[in-house]
Amino acid sequence: MVLIPSISNTLTPTSPVLRIFTKNLHLRFLILLFAFCSFQLLIAQEDFLAQQYFNDGDFEKAVVFYEKLVKKSPRRTDYGEGLISCYQQLERYEDAEKYLLKQLANKNAYPTFYIELGYNYTLQNTANKATAYYEQAVQKINENPNFGYALGLRFQKYALLDYSAKAFLKAMELNPQLDYNFQLARIYGEQGEIKKMYSSYLRLISEGRVSKSRVLRNIDDFVNADSENENNILLKKTLLENAQKNPDPLWNELLSWLFVRQKQYGSAFRQEKAIYKRTDGATIQRLNALAISSLEGEDNETAKDTYQFIVENAFDEVIKLNAQLDFIEIELAESDEKNYENIQKKYVELMAVHGYENQTVQLQVDYANFLTFKKNTPEPAIEILKKSLDLPLNNRGNAFVKMALADILVFDKKFNQALIYYSQIQKKLKNDVLGQNARYKVAQTSFYKGDFDWALTQLKVLRSSTSQLIANDAMQLSLLISDNSLEDSTQTALKKFARADLLAYQNKNQDAMQVLDDILQNHKGEKIEDEALLKQGKLLEKKKDYEAAKFNYKKITEFYANGILADDAHFALGELYRTKLNEPENAMSAYEKIIYDYQDSYFFPQARRYFRELRGDAIN
Repeated sequence: MVLIPSISNTLTPTSPVLRIFTKNLHLRFLILLFAFCSFQLLIAQEDFLAQQYFNDGDFEKAVVFYEKLVKKSPRRTDYGEGLISCYQQLERYEDAEKYLLKQLANKNAYPTFYIELGYNYTLQNTANKATAYYEQAVQKINENPNFGYALGLRFQKYALLDYSAKAFLKAMELNPQLDYNFQLARIYGEQGEIKKMYSSYLRLISEGRVSKSRVLRNIDDFVNADSENENNILLKKTLLENAQKNPDPLWNELLSWLFVRQKQYGSAFRQEKAIYKRTDGATIQRLNALAISSLEGEDNETAKDTYQFIVENAFDEVIKLNAQLDFIEIELAESDEKNYENIQKKYVELMAVHGYENQTVQLQVDYANFLTFKKNTPEPAIEILKKSLDLPLNNRGNAFVKMALADILVFDKKFNQALIYYSQIQKKLKNDVLGQNARYKVAQTSFYKGDFDWALTQLKVLRSSTSQLIANDAMQLSLLISDNSLEDSTQTALKKFARADLLAYQNKNQDAMQVLDDILQNHKGEKIEDEALLKQGKLLEKKKDYEAAKFNYKKITEFYANGILADDAHFALGELYRTKLNEPENAMSAYEKIIYDYQDSYFFPQARRYFRELRGDAIN
């Protein structure tokens, strides 16, 4: 009898048959995987090229790739929509219609294709056909209310606002759990129904369905800084109506926001006081923010009133102290030397109350700066800050005090001591902005000393600083040193400029002006001339001699239009016209020059913002 072995006996783990079978299976799997990956890679490449050509406006090439993509992935609606857009851009409306009709023949067709077909007829000025398909799209919501969102947005994309509102409303009617009121509010705004838009947005906020910040971003497009603007008046009226019906602090918050937008900081302060008094557990944060906004808007009186309110109402002693220090800072900006004795008394009283504590370091630094830069008495200031360094401060607190101390030592011409402190900060906080700022001050102090080579060494590192301000300052100081060292091997003019810069730092402005005059008279035509003009212009502004400052800035823009300080001079002119001379048209011209001719300037974002504000644009 012949025995036939069973399969189970022959296909053992070590069986040659099983090994061959397994090997073939693995090979087939790898081939399939490779083919699949290659196919996906090809689609990804074609997708990229289709979008690239479309974005470049090369629709003839884009349509070729979209036709391939649609053929390979017929269920991808984004490819289909890309193909339709290409056809329409090329005015191949019949091809677009043919494709869309084919899609709609499918019972599971995506309903937005009805809108696409309708819009295709709109482009051909066949309104009746277009309307028929738009209505069919809306009727599709009866089958599934969830279609309402996509259809509403698609109608909105083509500015078919009435249909968009109709789609959102119908969907919510069929399914009350759906909420498209935010989208409807935006549509009302686009339709010019501002009152209806405000009411819708405010209802959404009051019901807690949308965040206040999200709504304000949308409303901001409809209001501006002009309190007489029709939309501003309407919003104020709507908010007051709501406040009368329901005395909720929310309406005070929104009124405060509007008043700040209109630069009516005193009115905003009245709202903020009401919010603070009527809200349980209210914080000082909103009032602090208002004080800062008031200062930026040059309304010092409201800022002082706000800080005084914080002092009288805050429970936290450190918050009170910070408000008192901010109040004194405003007083200092408004005062002359006659009032310095009164201000010093305030500092002395605060020091007597708070003494030397970790939480009161800001007081010690502010008082030391006052004694140095206002009273010209650095010795007691140095003693105060050295005593502060004995406190158990963390690394940043210690660096903060050391930075202030080093600044005062520079004022006192004790450069080597200052450099030690700056270097300690730099090593301790190497990758921190505070550490980078310390490195810049090492360079600046070396510049004051006349050690230009060491200053350049530090500045080269800082030109790639993460802080744009430090990088910009480093680049300018670096170019100042290198340009004027090449032109004049004795560095005579550069040494004079360094001396003038130090005198200005020490608030010896008249002495600094004399040195700058010497440079302008004896170094005419040298590269340092524009630096001297700009520095002198800033000092003239401090003297409130705005016409003389304007002359300096204009001289730079005319004779050094291609120099590194041309954008600085244009921006300085813009600020002078905007903030001091009340000449908005001239300010706009100065900012516009930066926008069009100096797009890589550090001042570009600010120039663009101020230009748009002066033009009356809505600024988010």
